[in-house]
Amino acid sequence: MQHFPVFLAVAGRRIVVSGGGETALAKLRLLLKTEAHVTVFAAAPEADLERLAADGKIRLVRRALDHGDALCAVIFYAANDDEAEDRRVAKLARSDGALVNIVDNLQDSAFITPAIVDRDPVVVAIGTEGAAPVLARAIKADLEERLPTTLGLLARIGKAFRHAAEALPMGRKRRDFWADYYFTSGPEAVEQHGVEAVQPALDRLLARHLQAEAKQGHVDLVGAGPGDPDLLTLKARKALDQADVVIYDRLVTPAILELARREALMINAGKEGFGTSTAQDDINDMIVEHALRGAHVVRLKSGDPTVFGRLDEEIEACETAGVTWRIIPGITAASAAVASIGQSLTKRDRNSSVRFLTGHDMTGFAEHDWKALARTGEVAAIYMGKKTARFIQGRLLMHGADPATPVTVIENASRPDQRILSTTLSQLEPTLTNAHLTGPALTFYGLAPRHALALSLDQTDVLPAEGLSL
Repeated sequence: MQHFPVFLAVAGRRIVVSGGGETALAKLRLLLKTEAHVTVFAAAPEADLERLAADGKIRLVRRALDHGDALCAVIFYAANDDEAEDRRVAKLARSDGALVNIVDNLQDSAFITPAIVDRDPVVVAIGTEGAAPVLARAIKADLEERLPTTLGLLARIGKAFRHAAEALPMGRKRRDFWADYYFTSGPEAVEQHGVEAVQPALDRLLARHLQAEAKQGHVDLVGAGPGDPDLLTLKARKALDQADVVIYDRLVTPAILELARREALMINAGKEGFGTSTAQDDINDMIVEHALRGAHVVRLKSGDPTVFGRLDEEIEACETAGVTWRIIPGITAASAAVASIGQSLTKRDRNSSVRFLTGHDMTGFAEHDWKALARTGEVAAIYMGKKTARFIQGRLLMHGADPATPVTVIENASRPDQRILSTTLSQLEPTLTNAHLTGPALTFYGLAPRHALALSLDQTDVLPAEGLSL
C-alpha cells in the first residue's frame, strides 16, 4: 500500500484550488460537499466558477496563484489544465506548507482523491493508487446501488443517540443494539412512518435491549478453505464479521484473517506438525473459556474442519461445558487441489471411491490398508504427507504398487504461489526433497495433471501455478 487512507478534518479549514476550467470545477463539485472554506485562484475563470463565487460558495481570486496564497491551507489542488503552470503553483503551495495534489499527476502528488460514495456522514472511499480508475468507478456504482439513500439520515440520528446507548455495556450487547437499529428497526421506521418515527423507535429499541438478558457465548467451528479468500463461504464470512474471538491455525492465510472484525481478539493456536504446537487440550480450554465469558468464538481451521481437524474433541469440550456450537464447513484442500490439476477425485472405469489419508497421527506414522491402496486404479488424497513421503512410498511399493503410478503434489493450493509437482511413486521422495516445499502440500496418489497424462510417467516436472503446460 503506497497511499495510506485517512479522512482529513476539513470543517472550517482552508482548501485552495488553482485553476479556472473544467478540471477545477470537477474537483469543486466534490470539495463543496465539505464544510471547508474553499478559495480558487484563476486568472480567467469560467462562468460556472463566477456563479459559485456569486452564490457565496467559494472565494474567487481572479489572478494566478502567487507566494503565500496557500498559507494555512490543509490541502491544495493544482488543476490548471497546463502542466507547466501546475508544476509552478505546486512548488509555491509546498513552500506554503500545504499537502499538494496535481490533477492527473500521481507521481508528484502528496495525496490522491479517491472515488467516493457519499451517504453523509457515512462516506466510503475507494482508491486504486491510480492503477485502475475504471475499476474504482465500477465499485463506486455497485456500492451506491447497495447502500440506501436513507443510510446517512439514520447515521446522523444514531450519532446523536450514542450517549444514550452507552447505558448498554461495551461489546456484543451494544453491537447487537446498533445492528438492530441500522438494519431492521431504523429502516422500518423510516419506510413505514417517516423520519419523525425514528427517534421513538430508537427509544423503544434501547429499552428492549436494556431489558434483554445477555446472550450466551457461542462457538462456530469454521472451515477457512484452502487459502484463497474468494473461496470462503458466505456463512464463514458472516461468522468472522461477528466474532469476538478468533482462534486460528497457522495454515489460515493472512488474507482470510483480514476479513475478521477489527475489534476481534486474534489468537494463533499454532498446530504445526513435527514442530512447536499448541496442545489440543489447551485449544479446547481456550475455546470454552472465551465462550463461557459470553464471547462469540470462531475456531478457524484451514480447509474443512471435518477433515483431520480434531473437530470431535472440540465439540466434546463445548458440550461438556454447556456451550452451544455450530459447524460451518469449508472447501476442502483436496477439492481445491484436485481442481487445480483439472481432474476429479472419482472417475468411471478408473475409481469409484477415493481415500482421504493422513501422513501421520498422534503417535507417529499413520498406518493404513496399504495392500488395498497398492491396487491398480486406486486414488488417495494424502494430507500432511511431506515429511512422511518416504514412509508412504516404501509401504506402497512393499505391497506391490506399480512404481510408475502417477503422483501429484500441490503446494499452497488455490493461492497465488501455488506449485504443482507431477511425478511417480518411485520418484516421490526425491521429488519432494529437491522441490524444497515450504507451504502446506497435499499429495494425490493415482492422479496426474490432465495435461501431463500424455507424457511419459517416468518424467518428473514442476508445473507453474497459472497453467499445466510443460
